[in-house]
Amino acid sequence: MSFHQEFFTLNNGEKIPGVAILGTGTAWYKSEETAENFSNTLVDQLKFAFTLPGIVHIDAAECYRTHGELGKALKDSKKPRDEIFITDKYSCQHEISENPVKALDAALNKIGAEYVDLFLIHTPWISREEPGFTLEEVWKQMEQLYKEGKTKSIGVSNFRTEDIERILKVAEVKPQVNQIEFNAFLQNQTPGIVKYCQKNDIQLEAYSPLAPLQREPRNSPELPFYQLISYLAQKYEKTEAQILLRWVNARHIVPVSTSSNPQRIKDAQNVFSFELTVQEVEKITQLGLEHKPLRLYMKSAYDKYNSDSQKA
Repeated sequence: MSFHQEFFTLNNGEKIPGVAILGTGTAWYKSEETAENFSNTLVDQLKFAFTLPGIVHIDAAECYRTHGELGKALKDSKKPRDEIFITDKYSCQHEISENPVKALDAALNKIGAEYVDLFLIHTPWISREEPGFTLEEVWKQMEQLYKEGKTKSIGVSNFRTEDIERILKVAEVKPQVNQIEFNAFLQNQTPGIVKYCQKNDIQLEAYSPLAPLQREPRNSPELPFYQLISYLAQKYEKTEAQILLRWVNARHIVPVSTSSNPQRIKDAQNVFSFELTVQEVEKITQLGLEHKPLRLYMKSAYDKYNSDSQKA
């Protein structure tokens, strides 16, 4: 079977691969970056990803402190730069860089690239008091980077509808992406965010899309949701992870996956070798909504929205 890949078109006309196959945070995250904790294992995983067919989508961020590993893998890879889609993020609350301009300049220097494909504001918690400038001012710097060609697209991450509204009031360039936590048991990170972004032509990305498998309960064989995922995996001869990634994509959202297992990385890149029916997508959505909210990140800030998180 020949390799097949799908894309979404962003509101600026740029195309984004329909799945990100290797996030460089999570297991690879470091609280500080030193020569001693440089991860050759991550370099190897990235180099493996760069051997896969199609455009390979890598998800990075300033606060992961893994730009060095990404740079080493890029340098050693024979894959053309235009077949690698790199997402990076400015992590304001970690106070690593003074501002987005300096953050991206530092990232490009470490990565050894002239541009990234997508640059995001990692979180919305920005104010005059901390770190000393407003969200609107940060967005203007993001627009500057976009106009200079240092990033092909710009966007946000973990933003609520009200956070995006603030940006839209001053924006010359509309955000192209909002990356949020999203899975079958968390179908809105914050109230109404999925419908809002889709209505306003802001592409959604989903981190932790496989949380229901990562936190699978002991009695899962008795639960209709897990029974369905198991059945579909057998029907399509795919893994349960591939079923959930394909479901996220069928919801018109880009799943951001990661793994230290090369086969799982390959499986994620090959997720478009089958297609769920409309009825199967709807059934996964419905059964997922019947579960309690499953939020892995931003809990202190966003647990207050749990009552609204399981609304399609």
